[in-house]
Amino acid sequence: MKIHREGRNILFFLILGLAVINGSIYVFFHNHFVSISLLTISVIFYLLVLNFFRSPRRHFVGDTRNVIVAPADGTVVAVEEVMENEYLHEKRIQVSIFMTIFNVHANWFPVNGTVTHVSHQNGRFMAAYLPKSSTENERSTVVIKAENGQDILMRQIAGAMARRIVTYAEPGDECHIDEHMGFIKFGSRVDVFLPLDAEILVKLDDKTVGNMTQIARLRG
Repeated sequence: MKIHREGRNILFFLILGLAVINGSIYVFFHNHFVSISLLTISVIFYLLVLNFFRSPRRHFVGDTRNVIVAPADGTVVAVEEVMENEYLHEKRIQVSIFMTIFNVHANWFPVNGTVTHVSHQNGRFMAAYLPKSSTENERSTVVIKAENGQDILMRQIAGAMARRIVTYAEPGDECHIDEHMGFIKFGSRVDVFLPLDAEILVKLDDKTVGNMTQIARLRG
């Protein structure tokens, strides 16, 4: 299993810290029950963090023309027409994917094209499944001009536990759906804002696989 680069330092220092704590308990307290219990909890905790930072190798199979793929693993929590007021200032179809701590947290580009805008907005840390999190939580916004000329906006949103959003995209970058756009640490949400005439291929409560599940098709 490949580990995402965002987790390598965290995992190294975590296992070092757990080793020191468990070793100290074993040496100074001489209580086998406490030592074994702490060791068991430490192993389970480390495996959960290790699972969070896994980075599966994925390659989208099929024609990528006009395809919008899920940028993240998770559950579809919103498919609705909204007014996007931060950048596009027009009505769009918003598709939102909520990620729990058990999902892969790498984020992929949802469409082939060119990055035209990247920005970060500070904000709150409400639960990411709440509708207001799209406009009130800390978030990063990336706009991609798709190959057909339409603008696709993707927003990484921090959640109640997510305290760091990492965005690799830079204005002017050529992007492809097989590439990582960023990473959100410990529970979060991703919104994709699509043209009103896009064909939506998912519905509420659908499960998505990042870089694999088709969520929409662009017209033209």
